[in-house]
Amino acid sequence: MSISAKQQHLFKLTMVATLLATTPAQALDKPQTMEDMWKIIQAQQKQIDEMKAAIKNAPAPTQTASASVTPNNDVKQLERKTDVLSQEVEKLRTNLTIPDEVQYKSAYGLGPAASKVYQVGKGLSIGGYGEANYQVRVDDQGGRTNGKLNNPDNADLERLVIYAGYKFTDNILFNSEIEFEHASVAGSGNGNGDVSVEFAALDFFIDPMANVRAGMVLMPMGFVNQIHEPPFYFGNNRPEVERQIIPSTWREIGVGLFGEILPNLTYTTYVVNGMDAADFSSSGIRSGRQQGAQASAEDLAFVGRMDYAPPVLPGVSVGGSAYVGNSGQNQTFNGVKADVLTQLYEAHVQWKYRGLEFRTLGSWGHIDDAGLLSASKGANKGAGKGNGKVIGEDNYGWYTEAGYDVLPWFLPETTQYLAPFFRYEHLDTLASAPEGYEDDQTKDREIYQVGLQYKPIPNVVIKADYRNFKAKKGTMPDDFNLGFGFIF
Repeated sequence: MSISAKQQHLFKLTMVATLLATTPAQALDKPQTMEDMWKIIQAQQKQIDEMKAAIKNAPAPTQTASASVTPNNDVKQLERKTDVLSQEVEKLRTNLTIPDEVQYKSAYGLGPAASKVYQVGKGLSIGGYGEANYQVRVDDQGGRTNGKLNNPDNADLERLVIYAGYKFTDNILFNSEIEFEHASVAGSGNGNGDVSVEFAALDFFIDPMANVRAGMVLMPMGFVNQIHEPPFYFGNNRPEVERQIIPSTWREIGVGLFGEILPNLTYTTYVVNGMDAADFSSSGIRSGRQQGAQASAEDLAFVGRMDYAPPVLPGVSVGGSAYVGNSGQNQTFNGVKADVLTQLYEAHVQWKYRGLEFRTLGSWGHIDDAGLLSASKGANKGAGKGNGKVIGEDNYGWYTEAGYDVLPWFLPETTQYLAPFFRYEHLDTLASAPEGYEDDQTKDREIYQVGLQYKPIPNVVIKADYRNFKAKKGTMPDDFNLGFGFIF
Protein backbone atom coordinates (compact mmCIF):
# COMPACT_ATOMS: atom_id res chain seq x y z
CA MET A 1 0.00 0.00 0.00
CA SER A 2 1.23 3.46 -0.82
CA ILE A 3 -0.29 6.65 0.59
CA SER A 4 0.48 10.09 -0.79
CA ALA A 5 1.81 12.97 1.35
CA LYS A 6 -1.47 14.82 0.87
CA GLN A 7 -3.39 11.82 2.24
CA GLN A 8 -1.05 11.66 5.24
CA HIS A 9 -1.72 15.34 5.92
CA LEU A 10 -5.45 14.62 5.66
CA PHE A 11 -5.19 11.82 8.21
CA LYS A 12 -3.30 14.10 10.61
CA LEU A 13 -5.99 16.76 10.32
CA THR A 14 -8.59 14.10 11.04
CA MET A 15 -6.80 13.12 14.23
CA VAL A 16 -6.51 16.77 15.32
CA ALA A 17 -10.19 17.37 14.64
CA THR A 18 -11.11 14.25 16.58
CA LEU A 19 -9.12 15.38 19.61
CA LEU A 20 -10.55 18.90 19.52
CA ALA A 21 -14.13 17.82 18.99
CA THR A 22 -14.07 15.18 21.73
CA THR A 23 -12.36 17.38 24.34
CA PRO A 24 -15.01 18.55 26.83
CA ALA A 25 -15.30 22.30 27.36
CA GLN A 26 -14.60 21.80 31.05
CA ALA A 27 -11.17 20.41 30.22
CA LEU A 28 -10.09 23.60 28.47
CA ASP A 29 -8.44 26.38 30.41
CA LYS A 30 -11.15 28.88 31.31
CA PRO A 31 -10.63 32.20 29.49
CA GLN A 32 -9.76 34.91 32.00
CA THR A 33 -10.93 37.79 29.81
CA MET A 34 -13.13 38.42 26.81
CA GLU A 35 -9.97 38.94 24.75
CA ASP A 36 -8.76 35.43 25.69
CA MET A 37 -12.06 33.95 24.55
CA TRP A 38 -11.83 35.75 21.20
CA LYS A 39 -8.31 34.32 20.71
CA ILE A 40 -9.66 30.80 21.27
CA ILE A 41 -12.44 31.37 18.76
CA GLN A 42 -10.04 32.76 16.17
CA ALA A 43 -7.62 29.82 16.60
CA GLN A 44 -10.39 27.26 16.24
CA GLN A 45 -11.85 29.08 13.25
CA LYS A 46 -8.44 28.87 11.57
CA GLN A 47 -8.38 25.12 12.17
CA ILE A 48 -11.86 24.80 10.66
CA ASP A 49 -10.75 26.72 7.56
CA GLU A 50 -7.71 24.43 7.17
CA MET A 51 -9.91 21.34 7.45
CA LYS A 52 -12.34 22.64 4.85
CA ALA A 53 -9.45 23.36 2.50
CA ALA A 54 -8.13 19.81 3.04
CA ILE A 55 -11.57 18.37 2.28
CA LYS A 56 -11.80 20.39 -0.91
CA ASN A 57 -8.38 19.25 -2.09
CA ALA A 58 -8.76 15.59 -1.05
CA PRO A 59 -7.55 13.12 -3.78
CA ALA A 60 -9.80 10.63 -5.51
CA PRO A 61 -9.91 7.04 -4.20
CA THR A 62 -6.97 4.76 -5.24
CA GLN A 63 -6.69 0.99 -5.51
CA THR A 64 -3.59 -1.19 -5.28
CA ALA A 65 -3.10 -4.84 -5.65
CA SER A 66 -2.51 -5.40 -1.97
CA ALA A 67 -5.03 -3.06 -0.30
CA SER A 68 -7.81 -0.61 -0.90
CA VAL A 69 -7.46 2.95 0.39
CA THR A 70 -10.64 5.08 0.50
CA PRO A 71 -9.87 8.63 1.56
CA ASN A 72 -13.48 9.57 0.82
CA ASN A 73 -14.50 7.81 4.03
CA ASP A 74 -11.93 9.83 5.92
CA VAL A 75 -13.20 12.99 4.24
CA LYS A 76 -16.73 12.29 5.44
CA GLN A 77 -15.43 11.68 8.94
CA LEU A 78 -13.43 14.90 8.78
CA GLU A 79 -16.53 16.81 7.67
CA ARG A 80 -18.43 15.43 10.64
CA LYS A 81 -15.65 16.40 13.04
CA THR A 82 -15.47 19.85 11.49
CA ASP A 83 -19.20 20.32 12.05
CA VAL A 84 -18.80 19.34 15.71
CA LEU A 85 -15.94 21.77 16.12
CA SER A 86 -17.99 24.52 14.44
CA GLN A 87 -20.77 23.91 16.97
CA GLU A 88 -18.27 24.28 19.81
CA VAL A 89 -17.11 27.59 18.37
CA GLU A 90 -20.70 28.80 18.18
CA LYS A 91 -21.13 27.88 21.84
CA LEU A 92 -18.12 30.03 22.66
CA ARG A 93 -19.64 32.90 20.67
CA THR A 94 -22.88 32.52 22.61
CA ASN A 95 -21.01 32.53 25.90
CA LEU A 96 -19.64 35.96 25.02
CA THR A 97 -23.12 37.37 25.65
CA ILE A 98 -23.35 35.80 29.11
CA PRO A 99 -21.72 38.14 31.64
CA ASP A 100 -19.36 36.84 34.28
CA GLU A 101 -20.15 37.38 37.93
CA VAL A 102 -20.10 41.11 38.58
CA GLN A 103 -17.81 42.54 41.21
CA TYR A 104 -19.44 45.70 42.54
CA LYS A 105 -16.71 48.26 43.05
CA SER A 106 -16.27 51.93 42.25
CA ALA A 107 -14.24 52.98 39.24
CA TYR A 108 -13.13 56.45 38.11
CA GLY A 109 -15.17 58.20 40.80
CA LEU A 110 -18.54 56.56 40.03
CA GLY A 111 -20.69 54.29 42.17
CA PRO A 112 -20.32 50.48 42.00
CA ALA A 113 -23.45 49.90 39.91
CA ALA A 114 -22.56 52.80 37.62
CA SER A 115 -19.10 51.27 37.14
CA LYS A 116 -20.25 47.96 35.63
CA VAL A 117 -19.46 49.09 32.09
CA TYR A 118 -15.77 49.30 32.99
CA GLN A 119 -15.72 45.56 33.71
CA VAL A 120 -17.11 44.26 30.41
CA GLY A 121 -14.78 43.30 27.58
CA LYS A 122 -17.00 44.85 24.92
CA GLY A 123 -20.62 45.75 24.28
CA LEU A 124 -23.64 46.64 26.39
CA SER A 125 -23.79 46.95 30.18
CA ILE A 126 -26.96 47.47 32.22
CA GLY A 127 -27.19 48.35 35.92
CA GLY A 128 -29.29 50.44 38.22
CA TYR A 129 -30.61 51.19 41.68
CA GLY A 130 -33.77 52.17 43.47
CA GLU A 131 -35.00 53.35 46.84
CA ALA A 132 -38.29 53.91 48.66
CA ASN A 133 -39.14 55.22 52.12
CA TYR A 134 -41.88 55.95 54.59
CA GLN A 135 -41.53 59.20 56.54
CA VAL A 136 -43.35 60.11 59.74
CA ARG A 137 -43.29 63.72 60.98
CA VAL A 138 -42.76 63.39 64.69
CA ASP A 139 -43.56 66.89 65.95
CA ASP A 140 -43.80 70.55 64.91
CA GLN A 141 -46.06 69.79 61.97
CA GLY A 142 -45.81 73.42 60.88
CA GLY A 143 -49.52 74.13 60.77
CA ARG A 144 -51.85 74.04 57.81
CA THR A 145 -52.18 75.90 54.53
CA ASN A 146 -55.54 75.80 52.74
CA GLY A 147 -56.63 73.00 55.05
CA LYS A 148 -53.61 70.78 54.31
CA LEU A 149 -50.75 69.93 56.64
CA ASN A 150 -47.57 71.71 55.61
CA ASN A 151 -45.40 68.69 56.46
CA PRO A 152 -47.54 65.55 56.23
CA ASP A 153 -46.43 61.96 56.75
CA ASN A 154 -45.62 60.43 53.38
CA ALA A 155 -44.58 57.31 51.50
CA ASP A 156 -42.45 57.71 48.42
CA LEU A 157 -40.82 55.65 45.69
CA GLU A 158 -38.06 58.19 45.68
CA ARG A 159 -35.95 56.95 42.81
CA LEU A 160 -35.69 54.25 40.19
CA VAL A 161 -32.53 54.50 38.12
CA ILE A 162 -31.16 52.72 35.06
CA TYR A 163 -27.48 52.77 34.16
CA ALA A 164 -26.81 52.02 30.49
CA GLY A 165 -23.29 51.84 29.13
CA TYR A 166 -21.62 50.60 25.99
CA LYS A 167 -17.97 49.69 25.53
CA PHE A 168 -17.10 50.31 21.89
CA THR A 169 -13.41 49.43 22.21
CA ASP A 170 -10.86 49.07 24.97
CA ASN A 171 -10.28 52.81 24.72
CA ILE A 172 -13.75 54.29 24.10
CA LEU A 173 -16.93 53.78 26.11
CA PHE A 174 -20.22 55.51 26.85
CA ASN A 175 -21.93 55.57 30.25
CA SER A 176 -25.23 57.08 31.37
CA GLU A 177 -27.78 57.30 34.17
CA ILE A 178 -31.51 57.84 33.66
CA GLU A 179 -33.53 58.57 36.78
CA PHE A 180 -37.26 58.37 37.48
CA GLU A 181 -38.17 60.35 40.60
CA HIS A 182 -41.26 60.04 42.80
CA ALA A 183 -42.95 57.42 40.57
CA SER A 184 -44.62 59.92 38.24
CA VAL A 185 -44.09 62.96 36.05
CA ALA A 186 -46.11 66.08 35.30
CA GLY A 187 -49.46 65.05 33.88
CA SER A 188 -49.55 61.69 35.67
CA GLY A 189 -49.91 60.65 39.30
CA ASN A 190 -49.56 63.66 41.59
CA GLY A 191 -47.26 65.38 39.10
CA ASN A 192 -44.39 65.78 41.57
CA GLY A 193 -42.05 63.40 39.80
CA ASP A 194 -39.45 63.86 37.14
CA VAL A 195 -37.46 61.94 34.54
CA SER A 196 -33.89 63.13 34.15
CA VAL A 197 -30.60 62.20 32.58
CA GLU A 198 -28.27 62.31 35.58
CA PHE A 199 -25.15 61.87 33.49
CA ALA A 200 -24.28 60.80 29.94
CA ALA A 201 -20.66 60.93 28.84
CA LEU A 202 -18.04 59.41 26.58
CA ASP A 203 -14.75 58.26 28.10
CA PHE A 204 -11.60 58.16 26.00
CA PHE A 205 -8.80 56.18 27.68
CA ILE A 206 -5.42 57.47 26.58
CA ASP A 207 -3.04 56.96 29.48
CA PRO A 208 -3.53 56.06 33.18
CA MET A 209 -2.41 59.60 34.03
CA ALA A 210 -4.66 61.46 31.57
CA ASN A 211 -7.98 60.34 30.10
CA VAL A 212 -10.77 62.41 28.58
CA ARG A 213 -14.46 62.57 29.53
CA ALA A 214 -17.03 64.64 27.64
CA GLY A 215 -20.80 65.06 27.93
CA MET A 216 -23.11 65.61 30.88
CA VAL A 217 -20.83 64.99 33.84
CA LEU A 218 -21.33 64.76 37.59
CA MET A 219 -19.56 67.50 39.51
CA PRO A 220 -16.74 65.71 41.38
CA MET A 221 -17.49 67.25 44.78
CA GLY A 222 -18.08 65.57 48.13
CA PHE A 223 -18.96 61.95 48.82
CA VAL A 224 -22.52 61.67 47.55
CA ASN A 225 -22.66 63.62 44.29
CA GLN A 226 -20.78 60.92 42.38
CA ILE A 227 -21.53 57.85 44.54
CA HIS A 228 -25.19 58.25 45.47
CA GLU A 229 -26.41 54.65 45.42
CA PRO A 230 -28.40 53.83 48.61
CA PRO A 231 -26.27 50.97 50.01
CA PHE A 232 -23.26 53.29 50.18
CA TYR A 233 -24.45 56.10 52.45
CA PHE A 234 -26.10 56.05 55.86
CA GLY A 235 -29.74 56.95 56.34
CA ASN A 236 -32.76 57.15 54.07
CA ASN A 237 -31.94 60.74 53.14
CA ARG A 238 -28.65 62.03 51.81
CA PRO A 239 -26.82 64.43 54.15
CA GLU A 240 -28.38 67.90 53.98
CA VAL A 241 -24.91 69.46 53.66
CA GLU A 242 -24.53 67.44 50.46
CA ARG A 243 -27.94 68.55 49.22
CA GLN A 244 -28.03 72.24 50.02
CA ILE A 245 -24.41 73.42 50.27
CA ILE A 246 -23.07 70.95 47.68
CA PRO A 247 -26.24 70.73 45.57
CA SER A 248 -26.40 67.03 44.70
CA THR A 249 -27.22 65.55 42.31
CA TRP A 250 -25.28 68.24 40.44
CA ARG A 251 -24.44 67.73 36.79
CA GLU A 252 -23.56 70.04 33.90
CA ILE A 253 -22.33 69.82 30.31
CA GLY A 254 -18.55 69.78 30.05
CA VAL A 255 -15.28 68.18 29.10
CA GLY A 256 -12.21 67.36 31.15
CA LEU A 257 -9.47 65.03 32.27
CA PHE A 258 -9.27 62.28 34.88
CA GLY A 259 -6.59 59.84 35.91
CA GLU A 260 -4.04 58.71 38.47
CA ILE A 261 -0.99 60.96 38.78
CA LEU A 262 0.85 58.76 41.28
CA PRO A 263 -0.13 55.47 42.94
CA ASN A 264 -3.31 56.16 44.98
CA LEU A 265 -3.36 59.86 43.95
CA THR A 266 -6.31 60.46 41.60
CA TYR A 267 -7.81 63.58 40.07
CA THR A 268 -10.83 64.70 38.04
CA THR A 269 -11.22 68.12 36.43
CA TYR A 270 -13.76 69.63 34.02
CA VAL A 271 -14.67 72.85 32.25
CA VAL A 272 -18.48 73.10 32.35
CA ASN A 273 -21.26 75.57 31.68
CA GLY A 274 -21.73 77.94 34.62
CA MET A 275 -24.73 78.03 36.94
CA ASP A 276 -27.69 80.39 36.52
CA ALA A 277 -27.66 83.01 39.29
CA ALA A 278 -31.25 84.02 38.46
CA ASP A 279 -32.35 80.88 40.30
CA PHE A 280 -30.24 81.32 43.44
CA SER A 281 -32.25 81.75 46.64
CA SER A 282 -31.91 82.13 50.38
CA SER A 283 -31.73 78.31 50.46
CA GLY A 284 -28.47 78.41 48.51
CA ILE A 285 -27.25 77.74 44.98
CA ARG A 286 -29.07 74.42 44.48
CA SER A 287 -31.72 75.82 42.14
CA GLY A 288 -29.00 77.38 39.98
CA ARG A 289 -28.03 73.98 38.56
CA GLN A 290 -28.84 73.91 34.84
CA GLN A 291 -28.77 70.10 34.47
CA GLY A 292 -28.02 70.09 30.76
CA ALA A 293 -31.44 71.40 29.73
CA GLN A 294 -30.57 73.97 27.02
CA ALA A 295 -28.15 75.35 29.57
CA SER A 296 -26.96 78.92 29.21
CA ALA A 297 -23.24 78.88 28.52
CA GLU A 298 -22.38 82.56 28.30
CA ASP A 299 -20.32 81.88 31.42
CA LEU A 300 -18.21 78.80 32.01
CA ALA A 301 -16.85 77.30 35.23
CA PHE A 302 -13.98 75.10 36.39
CA VAL A 303 -14.30 72.21 38.82
CA GLY A 304 -11.51 69.96 40.06
CA ARG A 305 -10.95 67.26 42.64
CA MET A 306 -8.05 65.27 44.09
CA ASP A 307 -8.05 62.22 46.38
CA TYR A 308 -5.22 60.36 48.08
CA ALA A 309 -5.24 57.02 49.88
CA PRO A 310 -1.95 56.76 51.84
CA PRO A 311 -0.59 53.18 51.67
CA VAL A 312 0.67 53.52 55.25
CA LEU A 313 -2.90 54.13 56.47
CA PRO A 314 -5.07 51.32 55.08
CA GLY A 315 -8.70 52.32 54.65
CA VAL A 316 -8.00 56.06 54.90
CA SER A 317 -8.62 58.49 52.05
CA VAL A 318 -8.40 62.28 52.07
CA GLY A 319 -9.29 64.79 49.40
CA GLY A 320 -10.82 68.05 48.35
CA SER A 321 -12.49 69.83 45.46
CA ALA A 322 -13.17 73.33 44.16
CA TYR A 323 -15.72 74.95 41.87
CA VAL A 324 -15.13 78.48 40.47
CA GLY A 325 -17.05 80.27 37.74
CA ASN A 326 -19.35 83.15 36.85
CA SER A 327 -23.10 82.57 37.07
CA GLY A 328 -24.43 85.84 35.63
CA GLN A 329 -24.92 84.34 32.14
CA ASN A 330 -24.98 87.82 30.56
CA GLN A 331 -28.14 88.75 32.50
CA THR A 332 -29.17 91.97 34.23
CA PHE A 333 -30.02 92.01 37.92
CA ASN A 334 -31.81 95.02 39.35
CA GLY A 335 -30.77 97.02 36.28
CA VAL A 336 -27.08 96.02 36.43
CA LYS A 337 -25.26 93.36 34.41
CA ALA A 338 -23.30 91.28 36.91
CA ASP A 339 -20.78 88.44 36.63
CA VAL A 340 -21.89 86.81 39.91
CA LEU A 341 -18.63 84.95 40.54
CA THR A 342 -19.59 81.74 42.39
CA GLN A 343 -17.13 79.74 44.46
CA LEU A 344 -17.51 76.48 46.33
CA TYR A 345 -14.82 74.48 48.13
CA GLU A 346 -14.89 71.27 50.15
CA ALA A 347 -12.53 68.90 51.95
CA HIS A 348 -13.24 65.39 53.17
CA VAL A 349 -11.76 62.46 55.07
CA GLN A 350 -12.95 58.86 55.09
CA TRP A 351 -11.76 55.91 57.15
CA LYS A 352 -12.90 52.31 56.77
CA TYR A 353 -11.37 49.83 59.21
CA ARG A 354 -12.88 46.38 59.59
CA GLY A 355 -16.48 47.09 60.61
CA LEU A 356 -15.94 50.81 61.22
CA GLU A 357 -16.95 53.49 58.70
CA PHE A 358 -16.16 57.11 59.47
CA ARG A 359 -16.65 60.21 57.33
CA THR A 360 -16.32 63.92 57.78
CA LEU A 361 -16.76 66.70 55.24
CA GLY A 362 -16.71 70.49 55.31
CA SER A 363 -17.74 72.94 52.60
CA TRP A 364 -17.70 76.74 52.17
CA GLY A 365 -19.09 78.88 49.36
CA HIS A 366 -19.16 82.52 48.32
CA ILE A 367 -21.41 84.47 45.90
CA ASP A 368 -20.36 87.84 44.50
CA ASP A 369 -23.05 90.45 43.75
CA ALA A 370 -25.39 88.87 46.32
CA GLY A 371 -26.84 92.31 47.05
CA LEU A 372 -27.91 92.77 43.41
CA LEU A 373 -29.41 89.30 43.36
CA SER A 374 -31.34 89.96 46.59
CA ALA A 375 -32.72 93.25 45.25
CA SER A 376 -33.78 91.56 42.00
CA LYS A 377 -35.70 89.02 44.08
CA GLY A 378 -37.61 91.79 45.83
CA ALA A 379 -35.83 91.60 49.18
CA ASN A 380 -36.13 94.70 51.34
CA LYS A 381 -33.26 96.25 53.27
CA GLY A 382 -33.30 96.83 57.01
CA ALA A 383 -33.89 94.77 60.11
CA GLY A 384 -36.81 92.37 59.80
CA LYS A 385 -37.46 93.30 56.15
CA GLY A 386 -35.71 90.57 54.20
CA ASN A 387 -39.00 88.84 53.31
CA GLY A 388 -37.15 85.52 53.06
CA LYS A 389 -35.61 86.61 49.75
CA VAL A 390 -32.12 87.59 50.83
CA ILE A 391 -29.33 85.65 49.10
CA GLY A 392 -26.28 85.02 51.24
CA GLU A 393 -22.83 86.17 50.29
CA ASP A 394 -21.40 83.19 52.17
CA ASN A 395 -22.67 79.70 52.94
CA TYR A 396 -21.13 76.76 54.72
CA GLY A 397 -21.84 73.32 56.09
CA TRP A 398 -20.09 70.39 57.65
CA TYR A 399 -20.97 66.97 58.96
CA THR A 400 -19.42 63.96 60.57
CA GLU A 401 -20.78 60.44 60.80
CA ALA A 402 -19.76 57.02 62.04
CA GLY A 403 -21.22 53.54 61.81
CA TYR A 404 -20.06 50.12 62.96
CA ASP A 405 -21.00 46.66 61.70
CA VAL A 406 -21.82 44.71 64.86
CA LEU A 407 -22.87 41.38 63.31
CA PRO A 408 -19.37 39.83 63.20
CA TRP A 409 -19.30 40.02 67.00
CA PHE A 410 -22.28 37.64 67.15
CA LEU A 411 -21.96 35.72 63.84
CA PRO A 412 -18.25 35.62 62.93
CA GLU A 413 -18.80 33.86 59.57
CA THR A 414 -21.73 35.98 58.39
CA THR A 415 -21.71 37.95 55.15
CA GLN A 416 -24.62 40.09 56.32
CA TYR A 417 -24.22 43.62 57.66
CA LEU A 418 -25.89 45.44 60.55
CA ALA A 419 -24.58 48.86 61.57
CA PRO A 420 -25.98 51.43 63.99
CA PHE A 421 -24.81 54.90 62.96
CA PHE A 422 -24.78 58.52 64.08
CA ARG A 423 -24.51 61.71 62.02
CA TYR A 424 -24.23 65.37 63.05
CA GLU A 425 -24.68 68.22 60.55
CA HIS A 426 -24.42 71.98 60.79
CA LEU A 427 -25.22 74.18 57.80
CA ASP A 428 -26.16 77.75 57.00
CA THR A 429 -27.11 78.76 53.45
CA LEU A 430 -27.14 82.42 54.53
CA ALA A 431 -24.02 82.62 56.69
CA SER A 432 -23.51 86.30 55.91
CA ALA A 433 -26.03 88.68 54.35
CA PRO A 434 -25.14 91.40 51.80
CA GLU A 435 -24.56 94.86 53.20
CA GLY A 436 -27.81 96.45 54.31
CA TYR A 437 -29.77 93.17 54.43
CA GLU A 438 -30.69 91.14 57.49
CA ASP A 439 -29.47 87.62 58.14
CA ASP A 440 -32.18 84.95 58.09
CA GLN A 441 -31.40 82.80 61.12
CA THR A 442 -33.92 80.11 60.14
CA LYS A 443 -31.30 78.98 57.62
CA ASP A 444 -28.76 78.27 60.38
CA ARG A 445 -29.52 74.64 61.23
CA GLU A 446 -28.24 71.63 63.12
CA ILE A 447 -29.31 68.04 62.51
CA TYR A 448 -28.78 65.10 64.86
CA GLN A 449 -29.43 61.72 63.28
CA VAL A 450 -29.30 58.14 64.57
CA GLY A 451 -30.22 55.01 62.69
CA LEU A 452 -29.69 51.41 61.72
CA GLN A 453 -28.45 49.98 58.43
CA TYR A 454 -29.04 46.30 57.53
CA LYS A 455 -27.78 44.50 54.42
CA PRO A 456 -28.94 40.87 54.04
CA ILE A 457 -26.78 40.83 50.90
CA PRO A 458 -24.41 43.56 49.68
CA ASN A 459 -26.85 44.63 46.94
CA VAL A 460 -29.83 45.27 49.23
CA VAL A 461 -30.15 47.61 52.22
CA ILE A 462 -32.93 48.21 54.74
CA LYS A 463 -32.72 51.48 56.68
CA ALA A 464 -34.32 53.10 59.71
CA ASP A 465 -33.35 56.47 61.16
CA TYR A 466 -34.53 59.40 63.24
CA ARG A 467 -33.58 63.03 62.52
CA ASN A 468 -33.80 65.89 65.02
CA PHE A 469 -33.73 69.36 63.41
CA LYS A 470 -32.80 72.52 65.27
CA ALA A 471 -32.78 76.02 63.77
CA LYS A 472 -31.24 79.11 65.35
CA LYS A 473 -34.64 80.73 64.89
CA GLY A 474 -38.01 79.07 64.32
CA THR A 475 -38.93 75.39 64.41
CA MET A 476 -38.67 72.46 62.04
CA PRO A 477 -40.37 69.04 62.24
CA ASP A 478 -38.34 66.02 63.28
CA ASP A 479 -38.87 62.87 61.26
CA PHE A 480 -38.63 59.09 61.45
CA ASN A 481 -37.72 57.30 58.22
CA LEU A 482 -38.02 53.66 57.22
CA GLY A 483 -37.01 52.44 53.78
CA PHE A 484 -35.05 50.17 51.52
CA GLY A 485 -32.67 50.42 48.59
CA PHE A 486 -30.94 48.14 46.11
CA ILE A 487 -28.44 48.07 43.25
CA PHE A 488 -28.02 45.67 40.36
